[in-house]
Amino acid sequence: MFSEVSDRSAANPLLSLTFEPAFQNLGEDYYDIVTAAEFPRQILRFRNDQILPLLGLDPQSVSDADFIEALGLFRDRQPLLAMRYHGYQFGEYNPYLGDGRGFLYGQVRGSDGELYDFGTKGSGRTPYSRNADGRLTLKGGVREVLAAEMLHRLGVRTSRCFSLIETGEQLWRGDEPSPTRSSVMVRFSRSHIRFGTFERLHYLGRQDLIQKLLDHVIQIYYPHLWQQEDAYLRFYTELVQRVADLTAQWMAVGFCHAVLNTDNMSITGESFDYGPYAFINEFDPQFTAAYFDYSGRYCYANQPAACLWNLQMLQAPLKAVIDPFAMEQSLTQFDAHYHTIYRQWMLRKLGFELGIDHVPEDVGDELLKRTLQLLWQIKIGYHEFFVTLRQQFDRSWREDATQILAQADFPTLKADAVMPQFESWRQFYYQLLNSLPESELDTIARRLRQHNPLTVIIRPEIEAIWEPITQDDNWTPFYDLLKRIWDAVEDEVVTG
Repeated sequence: MFSEVSDRSAANPLLSLTFEPAFQNLGEDYYDIVTAAEFPRQILRFRNDQILPLLGLDPQSVSDADFIEALGLFRDRQPLLAMRYHGYQFGEYNPYLGDGRGFLYGQVRGSDGELYDFGTKGSGRTPYSRNADGRLTLKGGVREVLAAEMLHRLGVRTSRCFSLIETGEQLWRGDEPSPTRSSVMVRFSRSHIRFGTFERLHYLGRQDLIQKLLDHVIQIYYPHLWQQEDAYLRFYTELVQRVADLTAQWMAVGFCHAVLNTDNMSITGESFDYGPYAFINEFDPQFTAAYFDYSGRYCYANQPAACLWNLQMLQAPLKAVIDPFAMEQSLTQFDAHYHTIYRQWMLRKLGFELGIDHVPEDVGDELLKRTLQLLWQIKIGYHEFFVTLRQQFDRSWREDATQILAQADFPTLKADAVMPQFESWRQFYYQLLNSLPESELDTIARRLRQHNPLTVIIRPEIEAIWEPITQDDNWTPFYDLLKRIWDAVEDEVVTG
């Protein structure tokens, strides 16, 4: 048996990857070496073949058994590192965090030259599990697969799920009346270093470890800044821009992360760690995704302010090596950068582009303001509005304003209180169409297709695919939904 396992491992392409000990080399001040849990079963429910070419692997050369052996049984991979971090959770500092149900499985250089992490979720207890079991519900794994794939398809900078394996255990959760199924997931991301990784070192008074970690982050993830004058400040300035960019992307695609604590903020400005997220249905700025967010701290409209606050809290540990006044000056750029990216993404959803030969900034701002006011008044699906715009767009709109969304089945548009607002919006959209060359109409139609997918996973759709899994172990709707996510847009998404 031992010989068979050894031979099998040697033939496994996932175990033959060249792992780099970048984070491991920082030393044990930053992590604990742990072991993976042993599970009674391993059933591969999802494998992300889109990632394999980035690892230099042909998907056809990697079997399901390879995924199970490497990422369900965790054969022949050491050390496994539970990362240490703290964080602000709903505004309160928590020094009792860390990887409580996961670990850094390994780091691999992609064919693009970038270093990537494999990080687990649901792989067992660690020193930071406290009273928890270190497991992940199968539904939680399914939800994270869907969130990551949907956001990636929309062009949002996000981690992705590499694999999801059902593990055969029954888990009890406080909000569930009966036991639920378990899973282990492997996340693929640029880095699992968090704002809270630095905050822990500040809490411990280890300025030396803060600088060592910051040097590591810049050399690995911001190499263009390394050895430049003021590299530390340049790093913080770029991080501010990346987080503003990411937050603007969330807002434009109607995504509510739900738990924007500092331990859920990546030092690379990448979206990750999805819990009770939701894509908004109607345009409701106060929509709150997490049932336990009683104050609405992380509601949809508060996401930019929450991320700004997190960046401000990060200044405390970084003051060990970066001038505080200079960081404050960098942080003042957040709002302007956020608005620039948000306006850009939203105007593309409306079919337009900013620029000298396109839409002036003031006109773009006015169209965006009118669109959001209209969405607030008509109370229809946020994504439904843009999909309808995509589907009904026609060259005749440039000739006759009354043709714009004339076939839209939005009953609330007929209300006396809404009609004037709609007519005003429609007239403005008509005037904007006529301010551009007629040759631009085909490009507008293409943008509408690119930036308004036919499928966006609002909660009822997720529940609809979970029910057959629960009742009949029927995974077909889940795989069909993933296929629809990727078939949803006719052209490649342009994030530009």
